[in-house]
Amino acid sequence: MSPQAREDILRPRLDSGAYPRPLNFTVRHHSVRRLLFVCSQNRLRSPTAAQVFGSWPGVEAASAGLDASAEKPVSAELLQWAHIIFVMEKSHRNRLLKKFKSHIRDQRIICLNIPDEYEYMDPQLVRLLQARVSKYLR
Repeated sequence: MSPQAREDILRPRLDSGAYPRPLNFTVRHHSVRRLLFVCSQNRLRSPTAAQVFGSWPGVEAASAGLDASAEKPVSAELLQWAHIIFVMEKSHRNRLLKKFKSHIRDQRIICLNIPDEYEYMDPQLVRLLQARVSKYLR
């Protein structure tokens, strides 16, 4: 496959033939978008999301949990690292803002509305994540 054909698959062109501006153009001028996925325990949903999107070109992904017993707890450093923060439920957004409001600058917090009913790397969860997150990465 030619480099141009590969680029067209990874970055579809607009009808005008131009490439769309990357999502992070309005946030910061970085060549890599850093995504943080947050759930409660950091055992199933957010690690799945980090695994799925961490292999995308131009994306770095991490995951964390809001509960004290989370595998990897949310930290101020992780929040400051991220360009976009994805939470699985509205309650996660509320808890995140309550606990870390001073550490969240101009990052977008996007709620994916994905309930805690999936196993790690569940194919249905992967499809749901791809459908809901990919539109923010175009």
